[in-house]
Amino acid sequence: MSERCHPRFLTHPYLLLTLTVLFWSGNMVVGRGLREVVPPMTLALGRWILAFLLTLPFAWPHLHTLKGLSRSKWTILMVLGVLGVGAYNTLAYIALVHTTATNAALLNSFIPIAIIAISWFMGHRASALESIGVTLSFAGVMTIISRGDMTVLAGLSLNAGDLWMLAAVLSWALYTIGLRWRPAGLHPMALLAVLTAIGLMLLAPLCVWELMEGRPVQLTPGAVAGVVYTGVFPAFLGYVFYNRAVGEVGPSTAGLFIHLMPAFSTLLAMFFLDEIPRIYHFFGIGLILSGIWLTTGFKKR
Repeated sequence: MSERCHPRFLTHPYLLLTLTVLFWSGNMVVGRGLREVVPPMTLALGRWILAFLLTLPFAWPHLHTLKGLSRSKWTILMVLGVLGVGAYNTLAYIALVHTTATNAALLNSFIPIAIIAISWFMGHRASALESIGVTLSFAGVMTIISRGDMTVLAGLSLNAGDLWMLAAVLSWALYTIGLRWRPAGLHPMALLAVLTAIGLMLLAPLCVWELMEGRPVQLTPGAVAGVVYTGVFPAFLGYVFYNRAVGEVGPSTAGLFIHLMPAFSTLLAMFFLDEIPRIYHFFGIGLILSGIWLTTGFKKR
């Protein structure tokens, strides 16, 4: 690969979306694993403090682009900060305290459908290929979660954690769609810095309330490593990659990549938990990749 093509490959929106979903797949596992030692508000606050510290050096030279923004633009930034930083992962962490990772993955897979549905109400009509691609990849998600037996889905029941996860799905769908109205000319790192700061202002009092309620925090080496992971990869790098990719390919296509989460969870379990993948795993992954290719490949042509 030539030096001229190499940087472009590293910033291709589909690669950025794939890496983002890989990071977020690990985030679900970490969030579930830390539920007994780090309460959800504290985990969310810790991860975003770290992400903010990582973002600030890159954003500092570009913060001047925030000057002169109108009140309406600041309102948009406030809404995006609350939805994308303050709400989504916090709601997901709360959900993972009360529900299984399987249920959380299933409900999280409704994000692409929620994005298309909300866009439809706002006047955007999904193309036939988009609809077919989402349906095909969602069928792959169902195949993996049901372990190839659709009767398994009938045994899944909603609990309080599942309702929290649905709220997280709605917040992320709204955030993804709302990115189209972010202020033009605002540097991406300055955007992430201001959204993170807004989210932290929401999370800080919630974390104080949580600690006053007596929720214990056990900062074991494993817990610290988990918080560091969530701050560096899903929060900092994940949001940088996702925000850039949405700007290039649009919310509907970007949201479709969320369906890769069950596929990555299968691969992570194979490498780190020595779980042997079954035939239905490969079949489901094939459906997911086919749906994404159908949407992104034909759209590119």
